[in-house]
Amino acid sequence: MSITAKEPRASESNHWYTRDGIPRYTVIGKNGKERNTTLRDARTESLVPSVTTVLNVMAKPALIQWLQKQVLMAALTLPRIDGEPEDDYIARIMTDSKEQGRKAADDGTAIHASIQGFYEGTVTLLHEEHIKATVAALDASFGQQPWIAERAFGHSHGFGGKCDLHSTIGEGIVADIKTKEFSDPDKVDLYDDHLMQLAAYRVGLGIPAARCANVFVSRSVPGLVVVKEWEEKDLKRGWAMFCALLQFWQLKNQHT
Repeated sequence: MSITAKEPRASESNHWYTRDGIPRYTVIGKNGKERNTTLRDARTESLVPSVTTVLNVMAKPALIQWLQKQVLMAALTLPRIDGEPEDDYIARIMTDSKEQGRKAADDGTAIHASIQGFYEGTVTLLHEEHIKATVAALDASFGQQPWIAERAFGHSHGFGGKCDLHSTIGEGIVADIKTKEFSDPDKVDLYDDHLMQLAAYRVGLGIPAARCANVFVSRSVPGLVVVKEWEEKDLKRGWAMFCALLQFWQLKNQHT
């Protein structure tokens, strides 16, 4: 059983939902102040984790390698201050290594928000090339659709989420937008976490036979967008893998 609910845009750093599909990004603490929701809160209030939270228990070798490279580059380019303690120097290296990733994340979030805003009916003058290219790419792949943006859901299996775009026409379509640095459309790679995310979204939204695609929007080349649709056999495999991770997450965190 799946329940969907329309909710306003919210931070991606919070990943808890009610069983009815309402995001619970924050709670009111004992001191009367708002704070981020925790696992303890989730257990108390019977909240469910997001698809992204569940996927975070899986190792991501490509991401780890990229993070390691950033640390090495920072160590090679950041000069040590005379007399600086080793721990302080290491801390500066770690901070510096995160800057590129933070800037990329900020740029990606801004582009994603503009595209999302367009599909929610918000007029914006920002990232027009990215928006136009995304619309054109989706139309070319699926025809014009009555896209529903940022729909949150809760599912009886014990997970929730919020989907970028989906359509309920026919068997349905689920699209997830990802921004990344690329200039060659032939070198955009798909990963199992992309597959599992979409497979879980379509089940969570109550359209388990929907077509699913990742929409890659280039941060480095405005106007370059690549749509990659998954085959049904892959989506079935992705759902099976997600269910295995969900069971692991629930057992590990003693929360179902």
